[in-house]
Amino acid sequence: MNDDWYDMLVALLQANARFLIVGAHALAVHGVPRGTQDLDIWIDSSAENTERIFNALETFGAPAAALGIKNDDLQRPDCVIQFGLPPNRIDLLTSISGIASFDSAWETRVVHRVREHAFPFIGRQSLLDNKRASGRRKDLADVEALGETP
Repeated sequence: MNDDWYDMLVALLQANARFLIVGAHALAVHGVPRGTQDLDIWIDSSAENTERIFNALETFGAPAAALGIKNDDLQRPDCVIQFGLPPNRIDLLTSISGIASFDSAWETRVVHRVREHAFPFIGRQSLLDNKRASGRRKDLADVEALGETP
């Protein structure tokens, strides 16, 4: 995990934001490391939490205001907000395929230590459900790599 990604996650923790790391980083936590060009962060899009997210973005130094991003944007379903460029991009997601609600995935999260901090990652079954629902070839290959049927 590069320093920018780590610093963003620390800012989210310090803001007491509810978020889950998804995508390739979650895949690695569940035993299947795969290279990636971004960090996917699924956020709880409640009004209270998006205020915390905005505070974390400010602490991190993300140019949310300069890009015209508002708190309301983080509350819209199916919203993806990207900061930076590959291979260091950060994607904030307000929803992900195959998962009914953030709360349901939050209940089954796993916490994994990276350097000095413990971060919340999507749980294995939710990760599988998400990968299957996306239907992308690389996601179905990830399901197989986890030892499951796509």
